[in-house]
Amino acid sequence: MWQKYFTPTTMQQVFALLDEYRSAARIVAGGTDLIVEMERGVRRPSVLIDITRIPNLDYIFLDDGNRLHLGPLVTHNQVVASGLCRQYALPLAIACWMVGSPQIRNRGTVAGNLITASPANDTITPLWALDGEVTLQSAHDTRVVPLAKFFQGVRKTVLRDNEMVVDISLRAMSPDQCGTFMKLGLRIAQAIAVVNVAAVVTFAEAATSAARMNALVSDARIALGSVGPTIIRAYEAEKTLIGRSLSHEAIHQAAERAAEAAQPIDDIRGSAAYRRLMVAVYTRRALEQIRAGHERDVLPTRPVMLWGGTDGRFPPWSSLPLTRQGGGPLVHSRDEDQVIETEVNGKLYRVKGRSDKTLLRFLREDLGLIGTKEGCAEGECGACTVFLDGIAVMSCLVPAPRAHGSRITTIEGLGSAERLHPVQEAFIDAGAVQCGYCIPGFIMSGASLLAEKTTPTRDEIRQAFTGNLCRCTGYYSIINAIEKAAEKYQ
Repeated sequence: MWQKYFTPTTMQQVFALLDEYRSAARIVAGGTDLIVEMERGVRRPSVLIDITRIPNLDYIFLDDGNRLHLGPLVTHNQVVASGLCRQYALPLAIACWMVGSPQIRNRGTVAGNLITASPANDTITPLWALDGEVTLQSAHDTRVVPLAKFFQGVRKTVLRDNEMVVDISLRAMSPDQCGTFMKLGLRIAQAIAVVNVAAVVTFAEAATSAARMNALVSDARIALGSVGPTIIRAYEAEKTLIGRSLSHEAIHQAAERAAEAAQPIDDIRGSAAYRRLMVAVYTRRALEQIRAGHERDVLPTRPVMLWGGTDGRFPPWSSLPLTRQGGGPLVHSRDEDQVIETEVNGKLYRVKGRSDKTLLRFLREDLGLIGTKEGCAEGECGACTVFLDGIAVMSCLVPAPRAHGSRITTIEGLGSAERLHPVQEAFIDAGAVQCGYCIPGFIMSGASLLAEKTTPTRDEIRQAFTGNLCRCTGYYSIINAIEKAAEKYQ
């Protein structure tokens, strides 16, 4: 899929590589969008620059100017877990929670979501409503660009081919502000938005949930996603609310004005007419949710991450005894001998050969570990779930060179013939296996869940499996198996 793969360890190396390769290069962090785009031929970079080995790029902090900052390696799940994001950027935290599945959220970054520049991407809409800005840097200069100027159309941004997004910032919500995010998809999880709406309302004074019914609105921000070539601010809808309370009449008028601002098209997920109608419906629901004070109910207090026993942060480098770990950027070239040194299921491997493939194919083709299955190859089914440095990911969306210096666990390493993992035993006891093709992914997700929560609720089990699809069992026996395994796990 690519010809050269670089793993720099400093930002200076990144900027030098971007200067050298320009439009032929693409930065990869999570890869959850880029790998799919490359497989489909949407983007065809010959050079990938993996920034995940650069330390301290997954920061989240609030500055003295009341702006919240996210580093370029901050993942969606890290936003969901962040107390700062939940307090000061709730619409963004909700949007991140609605992205994909736990495995996708563990690798996918907010910066990557912005750079992909699809108007249906969930995180762009709340960032737009919260006055989001990106800092772009090259070897030669640095510039700060508001999101309204960053996006130029569908999958088009002002990012130059030698620049990188090095910071995302947004206006932190104040005590007199309330906000939420809502999304309509064709299914509950793993869905691209048909319509999404972010609403931020500023009251004349800080209002308790009970007092919001009569509190006057001093400012409002309503942003619409998936209904135009880029995100749309519904300015007329916002004006409708200012100086009024969130009454039934005011909310319905704002919803109608929002629908009028939409510029949808017909596509496979919905007609333009349907989208326009749903803009009104979801704007109304968002404002009603804010009025009722229920916006935080959408986000679980202890969400399932599938982080296992980790803190959800990938280590910038490894403690493995590697033979090739010098100070310069690691290069994998399709025309030369490539070396990937990795620990898989507790065993060290040093593999030479072509590495222009995914981790899934590397595990199956180079290491002969065929327990990890390929179902969709697009991160939709979860059959390829493995643990990368202890965190559950979709291996079909991870470049093989990312395995260099990492510790990986596959279904073969979870238990043994002599001693099965409690989840494996429970799947047998509960009759949770039929054709068995999806089962390795379910077992890996279930094992990660129990390492994270030893007594998960049934709802938490469902959360853990939102990235796993099965055509045979109807899921009931699979959920029962995890409940049985939890009893043994304690």
